[in-house]
Amino acid sequence: MTLSRRQLLVAGAAAAAWPRIALLETKPTQPNILGRLIPESAEAELLGPGKTTTVWAYNGTVPGPALRLKVGQRINTVLENRLARPTTVHWHGMRAPNGMDGVPALTQPPVAPGGTFHYAFEARNPGTFWYHPHFQSAEQLDRGLHGVIVVEDENPPEVDRDLVWMLDDWRLDQQGQIVGDFNDLHDVSHQGRIGNTATLNGRAPVEFALRKGERIRLRLVNVANAWIFALEFKGHTPSIIAYDGHAVVPHTPADGLVVVGPAQRVDIILDATANPGQRFEVIDRYYRNRTFKLLDLVYSDTPLGSAARSPLLGLAQPDLSEPDLNKAERHEIIFSGGAMGGMRSARFRGEMTGIRQLAQQGKVWAVNGVVASRHDEPPIIEMRLGHSYIIDFVNDTAFPHPVHLHGHPMKMLMNADKTPAQPVWRDTLLMAPRTRATVAMVADNPGKWMLHCHIPEHQEAGMMTVVSVT
Repeated sequence: MTLSRRQLLVAGAAAAAWPRIALLETKPTQPNILGRLIPESAEAELLGPGKTTTVWAYNGTVPGPALRLKVGQRINTVLENRLARPTTVHWHGMRAPNGMDGVPALTQPPVAPGGTFHYAFEARNPGTFWYHPHFQSAEQLDRGLHGVIVVEDENPPEVDRDLVWMLDDWRLDQQGQIVGDFNDLHDVSHQGRIGNTATLNGRAPVEFALRKGERIRLRLVNVANAWIFALEFKGHTPSIIAYDGHAVVPHTPADGLVVVGPAQRVDIILDATANPGQRFEVIDRYYRNRTFKLLDLVYSDTPLGSAARSPLLGLAQPDLSEPDLNKAERHEIIFSGGAMGGMRSARFRGEMTGIRQLAQQGKVWAVNGVVASRHDEPPIIEMRLGHSYIIDFVNDTAFPHPVHLHGHPMKMLMNADKTPAQPVWRDTLLMAPRTRATVAMVADNPGKWMLHCHIPEHQEAGMMTVVSVT
């Protein structure tokens, strides 16, 4: 099949045309096939065949190699750094031992150019996860360093295709090359680095092929620095079955929009019920003034069949430690700063510093009044191993923040609109401006863990801290 420029058909024929994304929809015969993970400079056809962009890639591809394994099997990978600067790998959402978490200075030394680091740990929970650098993340992630991890469910829903959609954005110039204005102060102090080109699995998409009668599982993974996606599948009713790799009772999303913030994952079931030849748009509606069409759902001329689908059954509930709310210790964590945030000063490197002096150093965000200067900041909370905790997160800023806690999932107790939350576990919580949300957790993974905004421009400008579990 010949793909036109800017076109990506994530169907069987397209997977054959682009073998490097085949693992995003097929199960490898060997679950632990990735022996080496090599970040390096590469060329990617983000805009379609014949139009290359210089990127940083794992093993030469964007996205990097897909890992698919079962609960209890091990990720056993040697990172071989072929970049000209240090790097690490963070296994986002995986409940890995602290020494495998990939945070420079906090859990491991950064891997120098030409150096190696051996990551080895067991997959403890099923779900959709991903991996990315945690050193100079604003640039390294935005240049293309990311990949997906699928840990299979023991009893998955019956579907015809199980696909991954890795959603990303890029800031490209007229020649199709990445604009190098990383950590621009306007991006840093506002919403973060927003691109001008959206991609799906490393390609600017145009069409997605469907057959009437098929049921598809789509694992949506947002690997963008700051772009928030809110997808409307016109003519279809998606059912959400998991957030951040954790099962939920199947349900349709509010307002028909599947919202995926940076670093978040949402698994949906999509039943293809339309007729051959029909087309339907997938629209991103998160930004009021930037609504755009991601791609078209296009029905092929050959239906899969006319047999009625059985009712959708949910996934097994996650096997996680349930917090004891009656004995839980409570803490409040306040995120402040940024443009229109009202922060006049904050503690930076042990001293109170005015916002003007902070901005001159590229630091404009704070957590509980402290602007982080390094990954191994003193812990904001000292947790006792095995004990329960309730955390009230407060977004006292004018911008949304995806808040990520390493090493521990968080159970939602109160939504940002002050309504009780459904039983939902998240590892990345998208907080709207001027809102608060309440979560509970059990400190069952010892070590020092990062807590930060997953917009890396915000993180590197001070919005990160550490939680210690001993």
